Amino acid sequence: MSALEPRVPQRSVPVPSQPGGGILGSAYRTLSVGIISVVFLIAFEATAVGTAMPVAARELDGIGLYAFGFSAYFTTSLFGMVLSGQWADRRGPLRPLTVGIGAFAAGLVCCGTAGGMGVFVLGRAVQGFGGGLVIVALYVVVSRAYEERLRPAIMAAFAASWVVPSIVGPLAAGTVTEHLGWRWVFLGIPALVVVPLAVALPAIRRTASGPVDADAPPAAFDRRRIRLALGISVGAGLLQYAAQDLRWVSVLPALVGAALLMPAVLGLLPRGTYLARRGLPSVVLLRGVAAGSFIAAESFVPLMLVTQRGLSPTLAGFSLALGGVTWAGGSWVQSKGWVAPYRQRLMVLGMVFVAAAIAGAPAVLIEAVPVWTVALVWALGCLGMGLVIGSTSVLLLKLSAPEEAGANSAALQISDALANVVLLAAGGAAFAALGGGAVGGGAAGAGHTLAEGTTASHPAAFVVVFLPMAAVALVGAWVATRVDSVPAAAPAAK
Repeated sequence: MSALEPRVPQRSVPVPSQPGGGILGSAYRTLSVGIISVVFLIAFEATAVGTAMPVAARELDGIGLYAFGFSAYFTTSLFGMVLSGQWADRRGPLRPLTVGIGAFAAGLVCCGTAGGMGVFVLGRAVQGFGGGLVIVALYVVVSRAYEERLRPAIMAAFAASWVVPSIVGPLAAGTVTEHLGWRWVFLGIPALVVVPLAVALPAIRRTASGPVDADAPPAAFDRRRIRLALGISVGAGLLQYAAQDLRWVSVLPALVGAALLMPAVLGLLPRGTYLARRGLPSVVLLRGVAAGSFIAAESFVPLMLVTQRGLSPTLAGFSLALGGVTWAGGSWVQSKGWVAPYRQRLMVLGMVFVAAAIAGAPAVLIEAVPVWTVALVWALGCLGMGLVIGSTSVLLLKLSAPEEAGANSAALQISDALANVVLLAAGGAAFAALGGGAVGGGAAGAGHTLAEGTTASHPAAFVVVFLPMAAVALVGAWVATRVDSVPAAAPAAK
């Protein structure tokens, strides 16, 4: 059997008590509610932290370290992803999930009780490590505990878990920050983690704990992959640091970061990923292309609306709220059973939607174009992302052997995260070079600019960000034609 062909899982999965039972049927209800609740809380924290961060940095006298509050989370999460993939494949997902949630909560407590910005950044790093453990372990749980026909539905539920947080998270965090203080945005969530943890862990222990082959002795951790994981984390951190400043002295950390990243990426992603080889490599590549191009562009939408059309930061943020609904809608569509024969075509269409949205957003730079059109255009892009992101997750698990689900899930998340940092850094550098100001570092930099009230951005600086990202998304539409393990027109090998 080819390494790129779908493999039939060898591990048994629970049998629903009723034929055709869904993810909330009696066989899966407890597990589904538990893991969806975990995703919901992580989503709520992710959407709320951006609101509290400027206030926290100011009170801790750490504006100079503001961007590191974001990058510390990212860099340690990369290491957590690789470690979780190995841990889950060899010992089962229960332990990395438990440790990950514990680290995530501990990092939040560290941030909420920090007396200085250094301790705050340390807390974000601990939190990122826990988040990396959790996201990969959840993928392995889905791979082992759910029948293949139910995986699109649980992935759609994960996407839906982001809708409410994306709409109310910033508002709730702003209210808490204003009336109780920014610390409670961080300290309130660890207490809520106890409930989904108590619900999910017993169900995971019954359905997905232990190695795939319970009779085989536990395999040792791959030390080479652990070293590569450290390399990718340090390299990504140096690249983000260099992107904060366009001075010549930043060239050295950029070069060192790239030197660490390149061998690590080649060693941790499936062979042939950057050649768009059919099957699993193209699935992993598509995830990075889609997420990187879309998130890099989205980071500049609120800034564009504030500096070019005079919207308040709150209104600019709400212009993206409709996208949370359409993203969940796209993920729901891809979860339907009738989609399976057309999944590849649907992914191509989704990437076309993403490219169109990114290319269309800067039309708002023209005064005659109503500002509300951005909300509609971006909702179309989010619809495309819902179709693509959910489908890449489903295909990855379909193309992975049970004992490889953790490593391949880690590769998918690494592709996503690395594309974000590379394209955000490139977009931020181009933006600054054309008179947009120092917005390197992605969302962190954008948030900092908004907080400072920058108004000197030149319209051309936004165009040079959005149009290249639209071109990257169009490349993603081609990559989507290669996610099947065999060409559509060719018969499968016997």
